[in-house]
Amino acid sequence: MGTTGGARQARCDLLAVMRLLIFVTTLAIALRPLHAQVEFKTSSDRIDVVVDGKPFTTLFYGAETTKPYLHPLRTATGKIVTRGYPMEAIDGESKDHPHHRGLWFTHGEVNGIDFWANEKSQRPVPGADKKKGPEPQEKGLVVVRKVADVKGGKKSGSLHMLFEWQDLAGKTLLKENRVMTFYPGASDRVMDFDITLTAAEKVTFNDTKEGTFAVRLATELEEKHSGKMRSASGAIGEKNVWGKRSPWVDYAGTLGGEAVGVAILDHPTNPRHPTYWHSRSYGLFAANIFGVHDFENDKQKNGALELAQGQTLRFRYRVIIHPGDSDVAGITEKFKKYSAMK
Repeated sequence: MGTTGGARQARCDLLAVMRLLIFVTTLAIALRPLHAQVEFKTSSDRIDVVVDGKPFTTLFYGAETTKPYLHPLRTATGKIVTRGYPMEAIDGESKDHPHHRGLWFTHGEVNGIDFWANEKSQRPVPGADKKKGPEPQEKGLVVVRKVADVKGGKKSGSLHMLFEWQDLAGKTLLKENRVMTFYPGASDRVMDFDITLTAAEKVTFNDTKEGTFAVRLATELEEKHSGKMRSASGAIGEKNVWGKRSPWVDYAGTLGGEAVGVAILDHPTNPRHPTYWHSRSYGLFAANIFGVHDFENDKQKNGALELAQGQTLRFRYRVIIHPGDSDVAGITEKFKKYSAMK
């Protein structure tokens, strides 16, 4: 009896210990911090974007910025695909075009005001000798009005921002409503941009190649190094892509020994789809519907677009940072899926 009773008690003790272990494990899981796959860390002048627990990019929009921009942009493995200059000094990088900051959206002539090359260092100098050349163009600023919503999540995360395009006196020409959606993924980094511009007064987007939705890629991805741009039709290189129309373009090369690419997709609902491409061998990668006389090399053509006060213009783009080239990444199929989105 004593032996049987002792064995029974031992089994009861063992079951109690097992139940306690299961309870503690379940409680630990329940109390563990829940990390969304897309997270945001906000401060007064920037928002950090974290994807799958790793830094992806930062949106800069503070008082010292002349236009909002995302910098740097990273692959899923952490490679930085955007140029550091002028935000960072990196040995071996090109130092041209200081207004090429990460990824941005502006245009070179809105009512004659330049929102593209609008660094403080690029503003007209009062009292300069105008006889030496054309009168310097007036510059504008894109300022934040409100961080409307910041929402992380397991399947996606989004930033809803309100901006205003102003002249240097503070008069608003355009109001911008922008939603940026970020998606997690094992191999790709995907961002959607949904941008609506509303005219605060009558505005004209003048015909210039200097615009509009743009990324400045890392020096290693320039065509003189490893990069090659390719359009949806299979055209390759600046000579065959710059100034041409295409629903998407991919710019791919080798970065730190890793084959990577960046694709920009122009949604079919965009104005004048498919867009023209202001994409250069030195790493500028931009979609621009307005620069027709430049792209067509025909001064008789005019790509200007007017908005009456209160009228709107909506642009949607998808950016895919991926391993390999456009074929490896399946950009053709990914564009079909994107274009079907309402």
